[in-house]
Amino acid sequence: MKSHGPNKGRRVVVTGLGAVTPIGHNAAETWQGLKERRCGIDTISLFDASTFETRIAGEVRGFDLEKVQGKAPAEIQDVLDRKNTFGYAAALEALGDAGLKLGDASVDGSRIGVSMGTEGRRDCLLPELAARKLRARTEAERRAALAAIPGYEYLRYAPYALVYALSSLIGARGPMNTISTACTSSSQAVGFAVEKIRSGDADIMLAGGAESLMEPTMVSSFILLGALSKRNDNPKAASRPFDGARDGFVLAEGAAMLVLEDAWHAYRRGARIYGEIAGFGCSINAYRITDSPPDGQGPLLAMNAALEDAGIAPSEVDYINAHGTSTVQNDASETMAIKRCLGEYARKVPISSTKSMTGHMVNAAGAIEALISLLVIGEGYIPPTLNQEMADPVCDLDYVPNVGRQAKVRTVISNSFGFGGSNGSLVFREYVA
Repeated sequence: MKSHGPNKGRRVVVTGLGAVTPIGHNAAETWQGLKERRCGIDTISLFDASTFETRIAGEVRGFDLEKVQGKAPAEIQDVLDRKNTFGYAAALEALGDAGLKLGDASVDGSRIGVSMGTEGRRDCLLPELAARKLRARTEAERRAALAAIPGYEYLRYAPYALVYALSSLIGARGPMNTISTACTSSSQAVGFAVEKIRSGDADIMLAGGAESLMEPTMVSSFILLGALSKRNDNPKAASRPFDGARDGFVLAEGAAMLVLEDAWHAYRRGARIYGEIAGFGCSINAYRITDSPPDGQGPLLAMNAALEDAGIAPSEVDYINAHGTSTVQNDASETMAIKRCLGEYARKVPISSTKSMTGHMVNAAGAIEALISLLVIGEGYIPPTLNQEMADPVCDLDYVPNVGRQAKVRTVISNSFGFGGSNGSLVFREYVA
């Protein structure tokens, strides 16, 4: 996927960041957690998982959902379930960080858009309520069944609920989108936002993702697929990307938001710039739904497209924030894709998976890793891959094992490869006016 047309020259920068993760309730806490090598994985507390084969996850603990929900207008409060509340909090932080005042008359709402990577809730009662309505034998029973469905109940469970809430919050009347491609959702949502600014359809885009799969059905589904780690007795060591003893990924929840802006627009209002989103590429594997291609072909296409879109040579890449889920197949496939994309230079590039600390935030994973990539550029620090202890002959690159590094980083690739075969790669670089 590449940009064409008269607005290709429009540069897209990031002026605001916000996050809620298992290692921090905002972007600064999350970044500090990465520098301290803090792991947010522990025993599941949100429901009784004592009989489950996997009993660990990356939960957001100690976060006051009601306090955040109370900040929202009444009509928005109705759609803020757990994951959407994380997204709402991250968006408030990102907008404040960007210096954008809500309802500011100087900002044209028709030039602002929202792009989210997320999905609807799975515990929706609407089918049950609808069935009850159909079973009603009298008009009175039908009316009673219909009255049992609150006005905002459908919207609360809809995949676009978060986009609705955030567009209402900021008065955004520009391009809107909700993307649900599993682990690639929010990286593709960021890519969509980039395209809308480049094309001239928007000056500002709020982009990111939100996730919470902490309920029995979803956890048990991933257990049945054999995808989750079973290191229940040692949660902090469960997520071990690229390690020879890895046995599966660890589900996590949270949200991350970025304010994307046309560079000239950001300059005119004196905004702080974290970095530039220089390239975006996406693809699909056309392989098995539950497996990653051993040759890395699908991920390779996304990485190549992102570099081409950015006009950057492989030898210019200073760091890769890997998808690195800690599953046997995914890590091997991504390693192969990196080798094929960068050639011999692949052995010189530091690569790390921050999922070793945050766990896998699924729909929000691409957004939080995009945020981390920008902070790597700004702070000159590369977070490590925790739990790198046993060599794997297939995964033989520099994964920054266990200890982070100070380094000058100008260009970063951030990879997201989704369950089902979707792929997305973003290229970030230091912004030079």
